[in-house]
Amino acid sequence: MRVVIAGGHGKIALLLERHLAGRGDTAVGLIRNPEQAAALRAARATPVVCDLEHTDVTQVAAHLDGADAVIFAAGAGPGSGAARKDTVDRAAAALLADAATRAGVHRYLLISSMGVDNPPAAGTDDVWAAYLRAKLAAEDDLRGRDLAWTVLRPGRLTDDPPTGRVTLTRHAGRGAISRADVAHVLVALLDEPRTTGTTLELVGGPTPVADAIHATLT
Repeated sequence: MRVVIAGGHGKIALLLERHLAGRGDTAVGLIRNPEQAAALRAARATPVVCDLEHTDVTQVAAHLDGADAVIFAAGAGPGSGAARKDTVDRAAAALLADAATRAGVHRYLLISSMGVDNPPAAGTDDVWAAYLRAKLAAEDDLRGRDLAWTVLRPGRLTDDPPTGRVTLTRHAGRGAISRADVAHVLVALLDEPRTTGTTLELVGGPTPVADAIHATLT
């Protein structure tokens, strides 16, 4: 399987790339900074410099040629302002979907966030509110497309070691999840096309990942 990952230098993306490479798949990571390429190579991924804020659908589609799936793992990141929450977390996700359609890549996984369904409470930090609005807009845009999409909403992310056990459901409740377990779940979702058209929340839990994926199908 050839998988193109937007935001290829992110913490989840690097773990995901190692996981894919470890089982013989090809991971391609889209990055905006050429200096990040060495980290991707160390994860046995192929780096491609492509700044999703400063490109067009034709160029992105060219990078998706021959891919079996795309994963949107990009984000404006800590320290960015409200404007970049929109240009990255929303607009870049939509651009990747446009490019996937043009390139004939049907499978699309979107990493979103818990809490996007609820309007930001009064007094919420403006940047955080912009982030939640951008993630929800990206989800809504994807749901309107003719793609085999799955939305994954992790809880609070940690750098803890993976447990291989999670709670994965449409309404998981608040909780934390390691980035390594998120990467594991993303690979499992790639392998299960019957999760297409679902929005799933993910936190740590008692259920092995394979069983948790299977339970979402019943």
